[in-house]
Amino acid sequence: MSRTARIRLLTITAVWLAWEVLARSGLVFKGVVPSSLQVIAAMAEQLGHAPFYDHLLRTCYEVLIGFGIGSASAVVIGTAMGLSPFCGRMLHPYVNIFAPAPKIVFLPVLMILFGVDAGSKVAMAAISAFFPVVVATFDGAREVPLVLVRVAHSFRASTAQLALKVYLPSMLPPIVTGMRLGLGVAIIGTLLAEIKLSNKGLGFLAIQHYEGFHIPDLYAVLLIIFSLAVMANALIGRAATRFYRR
Repeated sequence: MSRTARIRLLTITAVWLAWEVLARSGLVFKGVVPSSLQVIAAMAEQLGHAPFYDHLLRTCYEVLIGFGIGSASAVVIGTAMGLSPFCGRMLHPYVNIFAPAPKIVFLPVLMILFGVDAGSKVAMAAISAFFPVVVATFDGAREVPLVLVRVAHSFRASTAQLALKVYLPSMLPPIVTGMRLGLGVAIIGTLLAEIKLSNKGLGFLAIQHYEGFHIPDLYAVLLIIFSLAVMANALIGRAATRFYRR
């Protein structure tokens, strides 16, 4: 085992021990900080309960569809902004204005446009993912070496060929970084929308446990969400690594 792996393992162990000590110390109400063993038991119960997967599938559907729409449109628009100075000057101020804004403020409008079912949550995920990816794509496009662009022009490459053969391969690292950030905020946006108004999804399930003060179950749902987010992030990184090796 490498030194880095040992440090990571020790850190996780230390956090777990601190959690257990705090839960058993009596310094805080045990309902607020339950034992990790209670949380693990609650997680096993959740995973063994068939209705849980209806909530899981709904959230995965909303996040993945929204993330796909938001990321794809962001890559196209970010690349267009990088290829066309006019497009960049026209759209960049709007991106700068809306990128830092909390996307949850758009939820009432999205519910009016797409309803209170899955549509508004997909739209929230798409909007949340769009801005980190478009910012990263545009910044990556501006960092493409000019020598590569000049060589492509000397071979009379079309705009489409320039985008696919020169810009996108050079922009891949920042795009992947933007997608990782976009996935995280897409998950957050979807869960907040489900908490606000929904009848299905992991966010809805979490707020139900919170309102019923079923704290071990709440932590179990949150831990499952965290685990899924980590796995999805790792898949993006692995897919990008395979693409680099081609």
